[in-house]
Amino acid sequence: MTSYQFKCKDIGMDCDFQASAKTKEELMPKIGTHAKNAHKIETIDEALQTKVNNAIKKRMFF
Repeated sequence: MTSYQFKCKDIGMDCDFQASAKTKEELMPKIGTHAKNAHKIETIDEALQTKVNNAIKKRMFF
């Protein structure tokens, strides 16, 4: 089984937020909601999207 994990610290933020989901498609809304509520980021531009995508880790577990 696979899961995807994101941590704000992995993109250089001073923030303990982390989230995981079964797919990237399920993970992205969690990240977007957190960015808006905690960091007041209304729009994720292309540069930030690239940073976020590069920080998402795929984990395999059984």
